[in-house]
Amino acid sequence: MNKKHLLLALCLALSLSMSACGEKQTVPSDSAPPPVTDMPSDGNPPAEEQPEIPELPEEPSDDQTPSEPSDPGEEQPEEPSDPEPPVVAPPVTQPPVTQPPATEQPKPPAVTPPQQEYDVLLASTTNGLQVRTGAGTKYASMGSLDQSDMVAAVRKSDGWYEVYYKNTRGFVSSAYVKSVQFAKGSNQVENVISEGKKLLGIPYELGAQRYHWGNGVKNTDFTGKTYDCSSLMQYIFKVGAGVNLDMTSRSQSLQGTYVARKNIRRGDLLFFTNSSRVNKTGLERIGHVALYLGDNMILHTASDHAVIEPISAQRSSYYITARRFL
Repeated sequence: MNKKHLLLALCLALSLSMSACGEKQTVPSDSAPPPVTDMPSDGNPPAEEQPEIPELPEEPSDDQTPSEPSDPGEEQPEEPSDPEPPVVAPPVTQPPVTQPPATEQPKPPAVTPPQQEYDVLLASTTNGLQVRTGAGTKYASMGSLDQSDMVAAVRKSDGWYEVYYKNTRGFVSSAYVKSVQFAKGSNQVENVISEGKKLLGIPYELGAQRYHWGNGVKNTDFTGKTYDCSSLMQYIFKVGAGVNLDMTSRSQSLQGTYVARKNIRRGDLLFFTNSSRVNKTGLERIGHVALYLGDNMILHTASDHAVIEPISAQRSSYYITARRFL
């Protein structure tokens, strides 16, 4: 019950009480009139006794609102209490992550570069060194080497070297030669040079028969007993590496790949003019070809026989171009 209902009930009770007091009492007619009482001296009728007004209960203050009585027969549900706040676990402190100590990676095994191989030749230390048919001065001479001319050694025995000469074997005294080595090139380059070494000492012949006709088709008139410069190069490149060179030094100078003089290497062909062509122009100036071995040495044939020798100052001044085939 709220405050408004309580006030309305109190007002209704007070109204009923007052109306009961104001009603006139009906006196039966057969009864004697009531005695007349003395009037008060003042002549005023006695004051009508006012009914006692019941004391009203105190009106509850705004902050004291009475609770409505509950029905005794109905079980009132308990007011749910505020839920307990969830227990928040303190944050778990993670231990610092420690990196495992860096393990030193094993170093890969050192790659050993391939060992440089060398071609060892014998250079004559004198002019007129005889190349003999056997190991001794009693054997016949096959030819001779000038100072700095080179031959390829096969083996040494009792003060004599067995060497390649004129496409066979000869002997030179070990007292008049020294070893000279050259860094080797590719296998194909070395094969070509090896074929040339076998022909050292074979006579020169201008216009000698070619091994083939420039296209690989063999010349049936070829004997291999003489060579000029271009026929010698044609033979050793075909037999050693299967490369078809043309038939003259001039046409050969148009084959292969151009190489600057500062970049020439073992196995390149060098082209020169000569005393009879030095005043010509263009391609006609070329009159000689040689195989470069390295360290200013060439394998070629000119005027006498096939030989390995240094490039002379005169020949160097005749240089024209270089070509690479391997």
